Amino acid sequence: MRAIKPFLKWAGGKRQLLPEIRRFYPRQLERYWEPFAGSGAVFFDLKAAGLLERKPAFLIDNNADLVGCYQTLRDQVEDVIQTLETLRRRHDRDARQTYYDVRRRFNAERMRRLQDGDTAANRVELAAMLIYLNRTGFNGLFRLNARGSFNVPIGRYTNPRVCDADNLRNVSAVLRDRTVSIQCGSYELVADQACAGDFVYFDPPYAPTSATANFRAYTAEGFSTRDQKRLQRVVIGLARKGCAVLLSNSSAAEIERLYEHNTEASRAGLKVFRVKARRAINSKAKSRGPVDELLVSNLERRAGWSKTSAGGRGSRTTIV
Repeated sequence: MRAIKPFLKWAGGKRQLLPEIRRFYPRQLERYWEPFAGSGAVFFDLKAAGLLERKPAFLIDNNADLVGCYQTLRDQVEDVIQTLETLRRRHDRDARQTYYDVRRRFNAERMRRLQDGDTAANRVELAAMLIYLNRTGFNGLFRLNARGSFNVPIGRYTNPRVCDADNLRNVSAVLRDRTVSIQCGSYELVADQACAGDFVYFDPPYAPTSATANFRAYTAEGFSTRDQKRLQRVVIGLARKGCAVLLSNSSAAEIERLYEHNTEASRAGLKVFRVKARRAINSKAKSRGPVDELLVSNLERRAGWSKTSAGGRGSRTTIV
């Protein structure tokens, strides 16, 4: 498998947590589901490791902008790269002016798409603008205000990598695999569709551990405490069904109550594991840094993994 990494930065992205998450990868699985796709870090990691070879994989997210970007990159990668290169050259000449001009056009185009329907032309432009804003905006956030407009300010980057053409092509090739499905919808879709033997990874918007750490505006609706409780019912239901489930979340008291101190979760075979992660989403800079996060799973946590050769087909991962 060619080297591949997420093409988007994403609030709460899992690249730094992959060494811990890998310890829960099942030795065997029928299908893979990621109902909060985000940057797709776990999906791309499983693909690169060869653990999804000839296995159906379903990427689901209720962020229509994100899903549209995935689908357009899959179908029209060279057009996206060409448009991104144009934006990169403009950014190099005048970063601030370019960023806020692109942000304004992005909001106008996405609203026009919602009103008038999709076309091939604006799909390419919207995908390129989203990637550009993601690579140059503050902390790589995707944040919408109450009116549904993207409102992230420009980030403080000296030389952001706006267009990684090689990785975009590699991502496109993976997404074009006929085993991969990309769908816009609620995480609740997986409740009825996943079956025993499937592996389901949930990475929802995290419950805030403090008022200054609160960030749930991936969509205009946000993700509330009530949503966390509904998600818990889905996770428990899938575990009872025989699915292999893994969920990551903050160590907020409400999440501890839902999983660590919950009789139904325990009876479904779910256990809670604490891991350290470094998070930068906090309005107070001094509050950013290593924090406890929770991994909830009905899978065995193993010691680790090792790389092995795979006879010319690239590296494969052996879980030990």
